[in-house]
Amino acid sequence: MEDIYLPFKSKRRTKAQIAREAGLEPLADVLLKRPDLDPEREAARYLNAEHSIDDAAAALAGARSILVERVAQDPDLAATLRERLWTQGRMVSRVKKGKESDGQKFADYFEFAQAPTGMPSHRVLALLRGEKDGVLELDLAEADPNDDDALAAARSRYESAVARCLGVADRGRPADSWLIQTAQLAWRSRVLARLTADIRGRLFTDAEDEAVRVFAANLRDVLLAAPAGNRATLGLDPGLRTGVKVAVVDGTGKVVATDTVYPHAPARKWDEALATLVRLARKHNVELVAIGNGTASRETDKLAAELIKLLPAAETKPQKLVVSEAGASVYSASALASAELPGMDVSLRGAVSIARRLQDPLAELVKIDPKSIGVGQYQHDVTASKLDRSLDAVVEDCVNAVGVDVNTASPALLSRVAGVGPLLSENIVSYRNEHGPFAKRSELKKVPRLGAKAFEQCAGFLRITGGSEPLDASSVHPEAYPIARKILLAAGSAPASSLDPRTFVDGNFGLPTVQDILAELDKPGRDPRPAFAAATFQEGIEKISDLKPGMVLEGTVTNVAAFGAFVDVGVHQDGLVHVSALANRFVSDPREVVKSGQVVRVKVLEADPERKRISLTLRLDDEPSPSGGRAQDLRSEGVGLKAVGQLGTPCRGPSGSCTPRLRWARLR
Repeated sequence: MEDIYLPFKSKRRTKAQIAREAGLEPLADVLLKRPDLDPEREAARYLNAEHSIDDAAAALAGARSILVERVAQDPDLAATLRERLWTQGRMVSRVKKGKESDGQKFADYFEFAQAPTGMPSHRVLALLRGEKDGVLELDLAEADPNDDDALAAARSRYESAVARCLGVADRGRPADSWLIQTAQLAWRSRVLARLTADIRGRLFTDAEDEAVRVFAANLRDVLLAAPAGNRATLGLDPGLRTGVKVAVVDGTGKVVATDTVYPHAPARKWDEALATLVRLARKHNVELVAIGNGTASRETDKLAAELIKLLPAAETKPQKLVVSEAGASVYSASALASAELPGMDVSLRGAVSIARRLQDPLAELVKIDPKSIGVGQYQHDVTASKLDRSLDAVVEDCVNAVGVDVNTASPALLSRVAGVGPLLSENIVSYRNEHGPFAKRSELKKVPRLGAKAFEQCAGFLRITGGSEPLDASSVHPEAYPIARKILLAAGSAPASSLDPRTFVDGNFGLPTVQDILAELDKPGRDPRPAFAAATFQEGIEKISDLKPGMVLEGTVTNVAAFGAFVDVGVHQDGLVHVSALANRFVSDPREVVKSGQVVRVKVLEADPERKRISLTLRLDDEPSPSGGRAQDLRSEGVGLKAVGQLGTPCRGPSGSCTPRLRWARLR
């Protein structure tokens, strides 16, 4: 559609338009139709002093501009050559002069060329980011720019295609040479530039869609991560100079104590900090210790370990876990936090959030802008509105899938329930505070502004445990209670799923709805999230320099991108398991193997403190390369490599055949 509409787009006056106003279009047409005419002699007939056409050269330049614009707007030619460039061209990047040291994070793209088709989304966004940051120069070449012969041959083919579109051929006639040069100029100055913009736009659109999809999938995994449950939790927000912020929340998430301790440099009040934590843990029967994974996390983890040792053996020993603190500072300074925790210091709110997100990640993370949770891929390079729509839909889906206890949920969580929204969520909480807990779902109709339509939408997602109607604790909608009771009566002591769902289908409820009801009645109110588990970080591994190739560690997947998965092994810097190192088979999507929040065992292939890069593998039989562990990453990024040996046992390639895993070295 864009190709067809192009000639009619309003645009600034072009050289071709100026030439038409000067009366030069007949000259262009006559030379195109009669190449046997002499261009110079024919052009002399079109001089026009009023439009500054004072000689034949000026007339021919105007005629050429007309022909160039004409061929540049040909939709059939554009469609053909665009697809050829998409599959046979090369997106080329080079480092800008003087940017070699400043742009080291883009070092893999300092000399890079790859066909646009099949280029992974993360690579496209990395190239565009490098260009935006002023480090890289991007261009589209007709063929491999490092092969002069191939590039010249490809360029000649494209120029010939433009010439054929004009109906031009070099047969030795007087105007043939001028027309061939016009076709060459049209390709180099207009057609290639236009198609480059088209292909760049297509690359970005595809990459953006994939980035949004990856972000949404990761967000879903984080929101649906296993909750630790309603247990008293001690939240620790680590810090050095500013101290460790402490918050204790009870099983319902209510804050019962806060404090700040200074165990680390420069204060070094270790014993005093321990005494404070022991007192809080014993007073409030703490069962969990949540430690933020930011600065001083490992040092604070040691503090928590000593805390657990100091508690008497007769008491229940709390379990300590490191929790992602992404977005905690954003929440702390938000209006929502001010309303929830009025009068509390902003710095302490982060510790409260860390404790609560261990108890129930979904209930706490819905209070934070999804873009601040830290599971995105080039999120700042995609269209904000498109990303927001996708993430908002994911949050609502997750909340509805798990369900919400209407008697304990915060307004932020209730607002994410289908049919509720911010206003009704506040009304529900206000009604609950004034009249006490809801005894049954039907009481929701008494909430101001919660009408029949809103009740129809939200009732199935709101749970009431211990109420007068047992079915209110399930996901069965009140409209379906009669059929649910009918199923329970027919099942007796047998599982509901043992019944034939077709016998309960009627004019109001179809087979899929009946099947859902049967599944819910087998395990009413069951949380669909997985069982709670946590990684245990290895003692003595606190910074990148502590990592050695060959180490096998336990860690938590923090983010999954198109090119692999990031894993927190407890050194403040996540390591990368490249997609090629996720399994002993071909993996097209890393989420086939891992998900955000999953606990995994990984082997260290390489640790580079200077670049803050850690290369890991999930294949524990892999052996680190003596020259470093970036081979598979580089190979997939299009960097020139050569095989210098073989590693380990064969692995499965994308075709299913066995192929050896090789040791690679970069080509210089």
